[in-house]
Amino acid sequence: MTRENLLKNPNGDEDMEFWELTENGGCQWRVEDMPGDCGHAFSDETVTKYFSTSFQQCLKRQVVDLAAEGFTLEDLDFVQPSVTVQDWYCSRTDCGCVYQLAVGLLDENQELIQEFKPDIVSLDPFIDDCSWKQITHVFSDYGPGLRYISFEHGGQDSKYWDGWYGVRVTGSSVTIDL
Repeated sequence: MTRENLLKNPNGDEDMEFWELTENGGCQWRVEDMPGDCGHAFSDETVTKYFSTSFQQCLKRQVVDLAAEGFTLEDLDFVQPSVTVQDWYCSRTDCGCVYQLAVGLLDENQELIQEFKPDIVSLDPFIDDCSWKQITHVFSDYGPGLRYISFEHGGQDSKYWDGWYGVRVTGSSVTIDL
């Protein structure tokens, strides 16, 4: 059984609600309508908004409390269900950007058990395909003790232009497969 997305407000439909702004540089985070200025069409027509970053580092995070979401200690410690994380990112057609993601499986003290932190992605619209791209990772065999999941992502533009020219993110998800 696959659970629903455990992240709240993954597309910005509720502005910045449920997200902790861990870094909010430049003109700060903003929610924009798809496809936005110099934007790209998204593959899912039900996704109508995205989060946009600025010319300084912008990172936002959610920490999912698995007990509060109805998972039992038996599910988490003995079954150790797979945890799938997904995110979508792109750049504008006129300005490059950098994108980063860090997802951590945390114990009861919110200490790291296992982490997915891929290399920072740099996109340049003059040499790269900067349309929406999906990144996916599946955690498994992480051992007992999982109680929280931390999901943090963001970035900035690569030209330090004043405004919202940085990476765009939407469609973020964390699901647990029981």
